[in-house]
Amino acid sequence: MSETVEDLLRRCAPQVLGALVRRYGHFDAAEDAVQEALLAAAGQWPSAGVPDNPRGWLIRVASRKLTDALRSEEARRAREERAAALAVRETSGEDRAPREDDTLSLLFLCCHPDLTPPAQIALTLRAVGGLTTAEIARAHLVPEATMAQRISRAKQKVRGVRFGRPDNWQERLPAVLQTLYLIFNEGYTATSGTSLQRRDLAGEAIRLTRRVHRLLPEAGEVSGLLALMLLTDARRDARTGPHGELVPLDEQDRERWDKAAIDEGVALVTKALARGPAGPYQVRAAIAAVHDEAPSAEATDWQEILGLYDVLVRLVPGPVERLNRAVAVAMVDGPYAGLAELDVLEGASGHRRDAVRAHLLERAGEPEAARAAYESAAAQTLSLPEQRYLQARTARLRP
Repeated sequence: MSETVEDLLRRCAPQVLGALVRRYGHFDAAEDAVQEALLAAAGQWPSAGVPDNPRGWLIRVASRKLTDALRSEEARRAREERAAALAVRETSGEDRAPREDDTLSLLFLCCHPDLTPPAQIALTLRAVGGLTTAEIARAHLVPEATMAQRISRAKQKVRGVRFGRPDNWQERLPAVLQTLYLIFNEGYTATSGTSLQRRDLAGEAIRLTRRVHRLLPEAGEVSGLLALMLLTDARRDARTGPHGELVPLDEQDRERWDKAAIDEGVALVTKALARGPAGPYQVRAAIAAVHDEAPSAEATDWQEILGLYDVLVRLVPGPVERLNRAVAVAMVDGPYAGLAELDVLEGASGHRRDAVRAHLLERAGEPEAARAAYESAAAQTLSLPEQRYLQARTARLRP
């Protein structure tokens, strides 16, 4: 299957699912029907050509598969009483694009308050973000079978829930924002595979966050998350070299950064911070803004970044936040100060911690220890570009 068809199917999938759930309900059955339609398209389109209205084609095929399944299920219970009610109206509306709000309504449905936060995130990544169950499992460090059960239970819980924008946006907002952030992160730095980035996912996360921002323009954390995405995504063209190799932040060509995205992100976070107490996404966006506004890596105001990380770890004392703060400490007070911060971190395991340790040991003039840490980090990551970068750093330090 060509990359173009694969990207198109990934982009259309949540819109088609939203259209079916709006029309028929039956979230779990609708998702099964959409998957069947996607498989049919993947088999036909590369040879027969992409139809003029691919989304309409998918909606039509998925609708037929879903109504066939519903007829079969209904017939087992009350064939004669219900068959007519399940018939599809054969109108030109089948090819009409889904309502503009369908994907967003699907997002809020996946973040239903009856679901636990892990279930909300997993279901949204599956239904809206288009990630595979295996990718979601890797992101959550659980077996694929465990994640498949979690997603299946979540679909069962939202069965029969009315489709549409909920009135209680605020209650679902933290889960919605966290989910969008995870989708963006998977797009910006893929957890596995041959490519460092999955721009379709990052772009979809930004598009959905823009829609939430239009609904809740005064919500500071929505503005903060959108600003964070824009300020981070602004660097994407400079993050890889001509052969897809990873280029670290301090070596990137800043002329390739998206200045319009930086200006928009800075304006968003500045306005949000002026409105009241800062939340975690606003602080993260402020950190990204300091990086993006620096004319060079050497001119980065690390003292300000460290101060912002001090605020962030008070709000979110998680391992990722504390690991990033250790980097800022090293940039302000030297590599041994950063290494001391790493030594007291609990729960911050994995290749990123080892990669940071290796970088700080290299800066401290300890090549053998740095090489061992780079090797450890390279052995743990499932991303080929990250693995190659870490292996290259290892090779550079060999005697």
